[in-house]
Amino acid sequence: MPKLKDDTADSKLFYKMGEVSGMTNIPPSMLRFWEKEFDCLKHIHKNRKGDRLYTASNIEDIRTIYYLVKEKGYTLPGANEFIENNRKVKDKNQEILKSLDRIKSFLEELKQNL
Repeated sequence: MPKLKDDTADSKLFYKMGEVSGMTNIPPSMLRFWEKEFDCLKHIHKNRKGDRLYTASNIEDIRTIYYLVKEKGYTLPGANEFIENNRKVKDKNQEILKSLDRIKSFLEELKQNL
């Protein structure tokens, strides 16, 4: 799987296509193609000039796509389905964590009032 260079740990909000291509070793033409094929990449930000601007989350999605398609041999529709299913699980897990945080806060407040 292509690895991101260590310089991506900075606080940049957006990365240009050339930067993403350099970080992931994925050609720009493949990135543009994947934008059309994968739901998670359909809403890439563009500036006024039309340059694509990728977030760190987009880059992680690209790395996942690369892994599934190039290393695991998934078809494009299969990889798209896998990513969407994992996203749903992730959303449910986040809801559960929020609920647990509310319960924890309630219990801590209850403990203080004893």
